[in-house]
Amino acid sequence: MVELSTIARPYAEAAFSVAKTGTVSQWSDWLESWSTLASNAEVQALVSNPKLSHDEVLGLFVELSKTQADAHAVNFLRALVENGRLLALPEIAHQYAELKNAQEGASEAVIASAFPMADNDVQGVVAALEKKFGTKLKVTVEVNPALIGGVCVTVGDQVLDSSVRGKLDAMKVALTA
Repeated sequence: MVELSTIARPYAEAAFSVAKTGTVSQWSDWLESWSTLASNAEVQALVSNPKLSHDEVLGLFVELSKTQADAHAVNFLRALVENGRLLALPEIAHQYAELKNAQEGASEAVIASAFPMADNDVQGVVAALEKKFGTKLKVTVEVNPALIGGVCVTVGDQVLDSSVRGKLDAMKVALTA
């Protein structure tokens, strides 16, 4: 079986190559909006209905998304519908975001904290992380009470865990080994 990321890659690259003409942010917004819509279970059932023609599915999807897209974007959606790939939109949007970040020289980062962080604390952590990784970071901050204390930072495939939960788990492994 083909991986979803393999299916999504050429679509994300195609969208990005069209978007490089000056609509990179707009395409990002469209893909995020469509991705959210494609993740909805009711929409998935609707677009998977074999009784609907490709034009009907496209029309319903565009109408439900309430997103004013240009002709290139609508043609992109048409290609997804005709090839049965509309439900791959979440992965397409993810890969598009990676391409956009690579062009901008940035990376996605998630800072998980046991408690809400003040803006100046977040800025301090971001500055330290940007220095460590040598790249600009687009940060999302999450509150995860299960961490007990401290933070857990994920940048790409690297995880820096300085949470109390992480330290307790490490102690548990060390004591049971």
